[in-house]
Parts: sequence; structure tokens; C-alpha cells
Amino acid sequence: MLAQFYPPVIGGEERHVRNLSVELAARGHDVHVACLDVGRPPVADPGVTVHALPSIGAKVPALYPTADRPLSLPVPDPAVTRALSRLVAEVRPDVVHAHNWIINSYLPLSAARRLPLVYSLHDYSHICPTKRLMYLDEGLCSGPAPRKCFTCSTDWYGAGRGPVIQAMVRTGRPVRNRVVDVFTPVSTFVGEANQLTEQGVRWQVVPNFVPDSLLSQSSVPRDPALPPGDYLFFAGDLSEQKGVGTLLAAYARLDDQTRPELLMVGRPATDLSALPAGARFEEKWDHERVVSGFAHARAAVLPSQWPDPCPTTVLEAMALGAPLVTTHMGGIADMVTDGDSALVVPPGDVAATTAALARLVAEGGLGQRLAARARVEVERYLQSRVAADFEEIYASVA
Repeated sequence: MLAQFYPPVIGGEERHVRNLSVELAARGHDVHVACLDVGRPPVADPGVTVHALPSIGAKVPALYPTADRPLSLPVPDPAVTRALSRLVAEVRPDVVHAHNWIINSYLPLSAARRLPLVYSLHDYSHICPTKRLMYLDEGLCSGPAPRKCFTCSTDWYGAGRGPVIQAMVRTGRPVRNRVVDVFTPVSTFVGEANQLTEQGVRWQVVPNFVPDSLLSQSSVPRDPALPPGDYLFFAGDLSEQKGVGTLLAAYARLDDQTRPELLMVGRPATDLSALPAGARFEEKWDHERVVSGFAHARAAVLPSQWPDPCPTTVLEAMALGAPLVTTHMGGIADMVTDGDSALVVPPGDVAATTAALARLVAEGGLGQRLAARARVEVERYLQSRVAADFEEIYASVA
């Protein structure tokens, strides 16, 4: 596995790589993970050997906007490339499975052309310099174009970095297309938005997943920090892209006498100084507490307004029995069916979100029906099933 980061650095992609690695090791594979050294020892997992590699980015963190993560650009990092050369010679892998831009430090090696290479796309980084497929503040981007990408990447990274990163993405794409054996986007939308069919490459959707145990466990302990009665639950970045503004406006319109509390958990990325009565947010909850939040919620509200590639929070809500209000943005369209496994509302539509929440608060039977169907649908996204899909892909390229 090639991954930019591994726990204790944590996020959706890091959890994906870790859980997949552990599952493959449990299935009898010899799993090695190469990631960037962040100055903290990687988590030790059974059957998984993690190699923390030196990088130029660790020495110049000011070059990257996220200060707690080393530089990882869409070009080879000389230090990472050297370390990978030594590691490949030592490990002699049968298959290399890359995640995100660290693949660019592997491509200069002769091994990249000699060994089978699978590349998981967790976002839009194959064509989009910002990885988001959002154009400035105007919403969903229609696709790359030189002038648009120049403007957007400059706005995102700054005048010094943006155009350079844009050029790196554009020039590196043909190299990745020639060398990668199979692209595995996490949703149909990610595959189509990265224009994989137009580029003539082999690709197969392999989604994000949740541990089988989320579906099999009969009960989840109720965390004492949760509201004592019914509540609505949101987990994720507390940002406009995730629909937090829409959620708060819709919540404020609910009947004061009947609306349950609203609990939001995540990293604040928008102004939360004037929350409606009954709403609160928490920061830096560990994953077990978030699981408890979903498991005991009257409803989960995840009204994303950006093309979320394949949000694990949606899958967790489905697996844990939380009736779901969401949108069809990005990969969510693969996951849920309106009126069957969730109530789907247009992104940014306050009135529709209010109406959906009011229905779930008033109609207990509706929530039970949606949750029951969601638990059936989420079986397609279990860790064991996704690992088996990857095993088939590995075998086909090896």
C-alpha cells in the first residue's frame, strides 16, 4: 500500500487504508504500507508492517496549506522516491496499491512499469488541482479548463503555488494513465468526474466501506455526552460544503415545541457563533463516540452541498440504524434511494430539508422503515466485501 498518511493521522482516507490493510492481513496476505513520516510512530496493527518514509515536504511545511501534514504534491518527492526504491527492493511486492498523490513519487521507479499497479481515487485529484471539483464559490465545476483551473487553484493555494500545482496535475495525468493497470474510484461519480472513460483507462468502482461489526453488533452503548432524549445528529466538517448552513436554517424552522436537540460533531470551518436554540456542536470526538451518536439518533442529517466522493458518515448512519436525510451529491447517489433507504433533498434547499426533518420527527414508522432498508443496502459497503473485490482485482493484474 502507498498512502500519504496512516494513523495516528486520521481522516476518512486514512481509516480506509488502515481497515483495508488489516482486513487483507487477516485474510492471509503479507501487507506493507508505505506512508510519509509525520514525526509520530504509526499505529501498530496485526499483520501490517508500516514504513514511515522521509520526505522533502516534512522539511518545508509552509509550502502546503495544511500545516500538520507534510508536503505531498502531484510530482515526485526525491526523498520519498529514494525510500520507495529501497523498500520495493526489500519487500518485493506482487501488487502495489496506491492512494492519492504519493503515487507520483513511485512512478519514476522501473518497478512502476514492472509491477501491477492499482490506484484508488478517493477524490478528484486526477484532474482537479484542489481535489474538490468545486469552482471558487460558484458550486460544482463542469470540468477542467486552463483558465478556470488557473483561477481556482490560485484562489485555493495562493498565487505562488496554485499555477504550479495545476501544471503538475495536468502533466502527470498521462503518465499515471500509462502506468496504472486499474483505477478504482470510490464511486461512479468519482470515476466519471475524473474522466476515466474518456482517457481510455481501465477502471472499476470499489467504494469506501464500514467494518462488518457495525452491522452485526446488536447494541451500541449510549455515550453520556449525548442528549438525554431524542436528537438529530450530524458528523463531519462543520462547513458550508457539508451543508451545515442549510441544516441550521432548516432546524430553526422546525416547531420549537416538538423539535429534538441538534448535535453536530466535527471541525468548525464556518461561523457557529449564533446557533439556534437547541443546537450545539462538539469538536474532536473519537470515532467510538461518533458511532454512538449515529446509533442513538432520531435521525442523521448529512446534507452535503459538494460532490462528496463516498462519505463514510453516510454508510455509518445506514449501518447503525439512523434514519437519514441527505442529498444525491457525488457518491451519495450510489448509496441511497429517495423514500426507500433515505429522504433525499436538493442540496442547499432549506425548505425541503425542513420538511424532511419534520416528517422524521413526526412519523416514527417512517424512520424505522428507512433505517431497516438502509441496513440492507449498506451490506454492499462492508469491509469484508470490499476486501474481496480488491482481492479479485489484485489477482486479475498479477
